[in-house]
Amino acid sequence: MGTAYLDHAATTPMLPEAVEAMTAQLGQVGNASSLHAAGRRTRRVVEESRETIAYAVGARPSEVVFTAGGTEADNLAIKGLFWARKRRRILISAVEHHAALDPARWLADRDGATVELLEVDEQGRVHPETLRAAIARDPEDVALVSVMWANNEVGTVQPVQVLAAIAHDHGIPFHTDAVQALGQLPVSFAESGVDAMTISGHKVGGPMGVGALLLARGVDPEPVLHGGGQERDVRSGTLDAPAIAGFAAAVETAVTHRHATAERLSVLRDDLIDRVRQAVPDVILNGDPVGRLPGNAHFSFPGCEGDALLMLLDAKGVECSTGSACSAGVAQPSHVLLAMGQEGARARGSLRFSLGHTSTQADVDRLAEVIGNVVERARRAGLT
Repeated sequence: MGTAYLDHAATTPMLPEAVEAMTAQLGQVGNASSLHAAGRRTRRVVEESRETIAYAVGARPSEVVFTAGGTEADNLAIKGLFWARKRRRILISAVEHHAALDPARWLADRDGATVELLEVDEQGRVHPETLRAAIARDPEDVALVSVMWANNEVGTVQPVQVLAAIAHDHGIPFHTDAVQALGQLPVSFAESGVDAMTISGHKVGGPMGVGALLLARGVDPEPVLHGGGQERDVRSGTLDAPAIAGFAAAVETAVTHRHATAERLSVLRDDLIDRVRQAVPDVILNGDPVGRLPGNAHFSFPGCEGDALLMLLDAKGVECSTGSACSAGVAQPSHVLLAMGQEGARARGSLRFSLGHTSTQADVDRLAEVIGNVVERARRAGLT
């Protein structure tokens, strides 16, 4: 019995192109900040990777600031823009990943920020009028707006371009976490109109521990890290050239094949949804049924605990998630589902199945084969 890996939103296997690009650099020596031949060679690898990523995501090379991943990029955007703007209000959606929510809350606890959560509808979407009303309460005191491109739990896609335009009407910088969107949706930094955008390597088939914050020209957050002044003087630290090379190869490959991959995953996802519904008739699909990530299917199973379902499925060779991987093991309902108006018991009985570039029909077949019995067993356990 093979394992059905249905947790690509947590991390997806490295693409062969990324493995090749990264391993080609692992045996090389050189610091990209050094001026000798080895340093210049490493700098060339970094700058060519920067150009590759910029082209793939519709940005200028100078707008790509390398980080150690999505969490650092979110922290740099939110803390850095707050400090640079010297205004108190942070407007952030109630369904953001903790990598964005927690820096904002830290600023509220430690640095006088006023964090205002933008409400979402029952599908997890921020409506433009919600943002307009929030800004209107005191537009001169808004430091930044942050709304993710696509939700990591329920897969709902946000109207980022419209929201960014509303923020710009008032001269307010707009940040979006596009970690889940890149490689699944058409993502263009320039066309979106956002000022700062977070992307991550291991979500698109690259290595862990590398990501980037795209920063529009003239947008200069205060640094979170201080040191050598690398990366436009906003992100110091020796650059990881092998990881950056792997990251660039993954982004290029994922974006090049995005349309075909999205079409294939949408077919698999729809089949997965249909077959879970057949096996568990009272299951509830969360998020927008249409405007969602092609690889995302998120369900609530009435009468079940998500952690119990996850472990029972794991024993049957199906690997999935109860939501954000960073919250796994914490016995509390998803903040995303609660913000969407769900009550606690339903929110706790939820699972995310996410597909990626290695997903096959066999993965969906395996889930369909076991999900009915697993849910029945979980419900019996809940009654004892």
